[in-house]
Amino acid sequence: MEIKKNKVVTFDYTLKDEEGNILDTSDENEPLSYLHGYDNLIPGLEKSLDKKKVGDSFKVTVTPEEGYGVYDENLLVTVEKGELGLETDIEIGSELEAHSDEGMQVFYVSKLDGDNVVLDGNHPLASKTLFFDVTVTDIRDATKEEIEHGHIHGDDDDCCE
Repeated sequence: MEIKKNKVVTFDYTLKDEEGNILDTSDENEPLSYLHGYDNLIPGLEKSLDKKKVGDSFKVTVTPEEGYGVYDENLLVTVEKGELGLETDIEIGSELEAHSDEGMQVFYVSKLDGDNVVLDGNHPLASKTLFFDVTVTDIRDATKEEIEHGHIHGDDDDCCE
């Protein structure tokens, strides 16, 4: 079976940066599964998986444009700590979610300056070239429900009831 739209794909991976440092790997977790053709992965990685088969192993280099984008200074926002409405202390690197006209957006605390907090809407891997080692371990047909929802469902998935 070949990877194409409406297939559920499972793969092992190791992600490295330009210096060869491991940023993430499925060795420490379960393999990654996703519904192909629904933008559930960064574009460069999903494109590289197209037409692969179970057992295929390959390396792929993903540019920032095909990964998490180019760093955008306009995505830095300074707010007062009190505006965040948090009951716990925040630290640099903390992840916060905010709702906007475009939907839910994730921000990372990049700087603490007295009563002000600088939030960064860029992904931490923005402007980074990414290096993946990938092995496809499983491919199956997606269920009708998975196709309708645009993502896979697991055994304990109650996302859409």
